[in-house]
Amino acid sequence: MDWHGWHDDYDRPGSSLARRLQAVQLQIRAVLDSARPGPLQVISLCAGQGRDLLGVLADHPRRDDVRARLVELDARIAAVAETRARAAGLDRVEIVTGDASITDHYRGLTPADLVLVCGVFGNISDEDIEQTVDTCCQLCQTGGTVIWTRGRSAPDRVPLICGWFEERGFDRQWLSEPDAGFGVGVHRFRAKPQPLAEGHQMFTFTRSGVLRQADVSVAASPARRRRRPGRGSPASA
Repeated sequence: MDWHGWHDDYDRPGSSLARRLQAVQLQIRAVLDSARPGPLQVISLCAGQGRDLLGVLADHPRRDDVRARLVELDARIAAVAETRARAAGLDRVEIVTGDASITDHYRGLTPADLVLVCGVFGNISDEDIEQTVDTCCQLCQTGGTVIWTRGRSAPDRVPLICGWFEERGFDRQWLSEPDAGFGVGVHRFRAKPQPLAEGHQMFTFTRSGVLRQADVSVAASPARRRRRPGRGSPASA
């Protein structure tokens, strides 16, 4: 997978990625519009160029209340996010080049008010999707929101993912229509957050375009992988 070329579809009006981005941005804006007064904490896993969050924060009235950390493995893509954040004057947004699956990258910003898991679930196994949903109970504070994406091509895992979130104390706030051409879900956490596990690895990308560790400028922390037996079939885009 050429992840650099993949981002070009965001600039093609009417493309599935462009429409998905618009849907995610609308949901981010809604979360910020209704957020409690005071400081807000946001984390983004596999943040890419940061178009979703940065595109909203650039002109949002709550921009100075938000402290955010975007974690992205690819150094060149992370550099684009860094440039976007600095150009928008978002000094409280931190771009981290590293393995977004490692929980250590989110220390100091969890539990967060908003957790973005966009562009992840279509590239990891069912087992890892469920494990990541489970870890969101550590990443998200009570009353906080997770916004996630997953393609709806067969096998459609969106209903399954919704079920996993809801089993763990997340209430469904919004879900894109099945025929939208993409899947975007919004879940709000009503339970008490769990302590952040040290060195836990949530997922591993299954596709051939996964970058080697040597390609990143910041090495991931050593991880103690906790696995569940069973599920392991690759997820569709």
